[in-house]
Amino acid sequence: MAKVLVVGGGGREHAIAKAMLASPQVTAVTCAPGNPGMALDGIQTVAIDELDFAALVDFARQNTIELTFIGPEVPLAAGIVDYFQAAGLVVFGPNQAAAQLESSKVFAKEFMRRHQIPTADYQLFHDLAAALAYSAQAVLPQVIKVDGLAAGKGVTVATTHDQATTALTQAFAATDTVLIEAYVDGFEFSQMVLVGGDKYCLLPTAQDHKRLLDDDQGPNTGGMGAYSPVPQITPAIIATTIKTIIEPTLAGLQSDGLSFEGVIYVGGILTAQGVQVIEYNLRLGDPETQILLPQLQSDFYQLIVDLLQHRDPIATWQTQATYLGIVLAAPGYPNHPAKGIAVPTLAGADYASVAGEPGHMVSAGGRVMMVTAHADSLAAAKTAAYAKLAQLPTGDLVYRTDIGAKGLVVKKA
Repeated sequence: MAKVLVVGGGGREHAIAKAMLASPQVTAVTCAPGNPGMALDGIQTVAIDELDFAALVDFARQNTIELTFIGPEVPLAAGIVDYFQAAGLVVFGPNQAAAQLESSKVFAKEFMRRHQIPTADYQLFHDLAAALAYSAQAVLPQVIKVDGLAAGKGVTVATTHDQATTALTQAFAATDTVLIEAYVDGFEFSQMVLVGGDKYCLLPTAQDHKRLLDDDQGPNTGGMGAYSPVPQITPAIIATTIKTIIEPTLAGLQSDGLSFEGVIYVGGILTAQGVQVIEYNLRLGDPETQILLPQLQSDFYQLIVDLLQHRDPIATWQTQATYLGIVLAAPGYPNHPAKGIAVPTLAGADYASVAGEPGHMVSAGGRVMMVTAHADSLAAAKTAAYAKLAQLPTGDLVYRTDIGAKGLVVKKA
């Protein structure tokens, strides 16, 4: 029987821990640092920061942890996997060299260009004046990206040259490497893959909702809700994504000498010219994980163990229902989220930035919880999730009222 450590403390890690705990092979799951809401599902927590690698390794050794699963991107970029591997511990996640595929947008773009993986054209700049000169004559909209991790919020879609100038000025105040990317119009979706060398397991498709407010208004966030699967992403489109993006990505990693065990999250966009990559993430998405992992009917722990040993993975996913989740966030999120706001208790919810005790939780950051439901159609799942939300004392917490709406739009022929 196995004990598992999940590094991280958000809704994603709550969902990962629940999936691990559902395995008949797993006796206990500990999240570091976790959050108080996890106790509602029998998940243990330990107050170790996700960047305190020495303390995490000591905990894993002292508690005979058989598997550590890394949730967030920051410790991956900082080399936590290398640290665990050097200590002889079993860990699921990419090493620091491979993690550049997420931690550096320049690295990712050059990787895609080198391996002929479809993505938008771009120009790279190290000088504000040169970037402004290029932007002034380039077509609109323009996508401006800072190089490095930005928690899903380091991208500006500028629809006017004034917006582009402001975004570039702000970007160069924070970094010395900025990309200006051609805007690509299309339907966005998330395609995640669990990888072990040349073996991989495809997860169902999902669609995140990045903007804070309804109708994709307001600032970018880490994600305000998601649904899965995405009806517009047909089996034929998934097959094309595998052939043109996923398998070339795995082959590219191998040819570049980058050992890879972990998650490849393709932020994809379906365009008139086919599927393109908007960006890579190298961890399960948040909030997508919370509506993806509940669809797994087989043993999640065994799936990860098989991939780490480069064996053909066995995974069974439900195919009948649609899952939908709505994120609740503290007022002021994403810029100045209020702390101490009451957070309701709900069995089955995935908790994130909360403090206090189960039953008496308050906000401790931005996104605090996610309410999920599933039904035999997207429309029914949306209705069920919002009906569940309507029964909660949400108080001052903020959430979108249109999660799943894009999936319900049928394009006219």
